Amino acid sequence: MTHDRYHPQELEEKWQARWQAQDAFACAHGGDRPKCYVLEMLPYPSGKIHMGHVRNYSIGDVVARMRRMQGFNVLHPMG
Repeated sequence: MTHDRYHPQELEEKWQARWQAQDAFACAHGGDRPKCYVLEMLPYPSGKIHMGHVRNYSIGDVVARMRRMQGFNVLHPMG
């Protein structure tokens, strides 16, 4: 079995171009939707990754997604 090497520069260029073309990180300002601010613990180097990291960040992602689906204008900053 052969494994291709990871080439981050190539992958970053590819995905950043796609995100730019799709305005993936654009947000609408104003509007009449209710606002919701979701902030979980900011990331910091704390040694090896453990279940606490997964639980903390995935819960924030779920809450932000749920609020968007409920019609809220969600601000969900990370770091």
